[in-house]
Amino acid sequence: MKSLIEKREIALFTDLYQLTMAQIYFNKGMNDTAVFDFFIRPNDKRAYFVMAGLQEFKDVIDSFRFSKESIDYLASTKKFTDEFLEYLQNFQFNGEILAVPEGHIVFANEPICSVRAPLIEAQLIETILINTLQLPIMIATKAARCVSAANDTKIVDFGLRRAQGLDSGLKAARASYIAGFLGTSNVLAGKKYGIPIFGTMAHSYILAHENEEEAFEDFIRQYPKNAILLVDTFDTIKGVQKAIKTAQKMGIEIKGIRLDSGDIVSLAKEARKMLDNAGLKETIILVSGGLSEYKIAQILSQGAPVDAWGVGTELVVSADMPYLDCAYKLSEYAGKPKMKLSEHKVTLPGKKQIWRAKQEIDDIIDLEDAKYPDRAGLLQPFFDQKFNEELFDLNLAKERFMQDFQMLPKQLKALEPETIYLPKIGEALDHLTQRLKKELLSSP
Repeated sequence: MKSLIEKREIALFTDLYQLTMAQIYFNKGMNDTAVFDFFIRPNDKRAYFVMAGLQEFKDVIDSFRFSKESIDYLASTKKFTDEFLEYLQNFQFNGEILAVPEGHIVFANEPICSVRAPLIEAQLIETILINTLQLPIMIATKAARCVSAANDTKIVDFGLRRAQGLDSGLKAARASYIAGFLGTSNVLAGKKYGIPIFGTMAHSYILAHENEEEAFEDFIRQYPKNAILLVDTFDTIKGVQKAIKTAQKMGIEIKGIRLDSGDIVSLAKEARKMLDNAGLKETIILVSGGLSEYKIAQILSQGAPVDAWGVGTELVVSADMPYLDCAYKLSEYAGKPKMKLSEHKVTLPGKKQIWRAKQEIDDIIDLEDAKYPDRAGLLQPFFDQKFNEELFDLNLAKERFMQDFQMLPKQLKALEPETIYLPKIGEALDHLTQRLKKELLSSP
């Protein structure tokens, strides 16, 4: 089966205006070094974000070429000159990219990815950069909120079947693992990324058998150390009783039971009593079915003894915030700082760095040559071999997330944050911004 987007077509994964602008730059010889910043705009639904998606972005940048078939198609549109098409035929991104390593918690307005390249190169990768990064960041952030709501209980990604496409299912599994999930039901993600895979059984499995006891017995016999039995196909409490009876009959303490419907709070409490009374104190209760961070928090607040969660649909589509308001804006061209003054969309000029305190989540956005001896710069060279392991290692990304998450103030972890944290603007950047703003407003 062919991929929906083949590698030789990847450069056409762009908006038309990127190419039409690039042709004008080409015609005018406008191709000095440009600096573009990728950042997330503030909103009242997220107090923080989790960086993710860099591995996917590197994969597409490495493949970003215009094949002969792509050039032939562009020629057929009659929108481009032969000279520009010849330039595209030899196109290769040779610029510099700085990025915040995956797993770090970041905030609105921060330049979490900075592209420094000849103007045409920087312009042509805009669409694919935004498309590739925004979904993993959005899903990783949603996953982190679920982890926050779950306290010390475990969470697994169950969202593959509801993900909006093959690609998004893989991205969701990887991003949620970075942000604290235990693993995924996605077998391909397990192979591709080394993420632990988990699964139980479906209601169809129960229905295909003559009765629940037979279904449970077959499953326990096949998977004696990992059997999690789905108990709500007919009557949940009777299902728990049958699970206990089957486990006792076979002399095995089953790993867990799964609740997928009904009044989860009361069912979990009753199931826990039944399991404990039967001596199955180590048998866990896993809950799935329409979960979100809000539902997890609500269930736990009522004292439900849930040990683990399978979160699906609401995770992989980030249901309460299904898009990321992010942007890719020019901040310098030919050595001159640039900024927008549009109402509510003012941008920050110049080459910048995110300066983070070493022992707490406290950021300053300032020019990259500013001096902060007690802080470290978050932006790291994207293509430098020295940093590749740190940038793209999945387990290191997970460790970074856990370290940052532990330092994140409690008020920012709240599901309904009362305040939105915005990093401070450093003195040098503030001076440049004010000076440039005066110049732009006074110009004819």
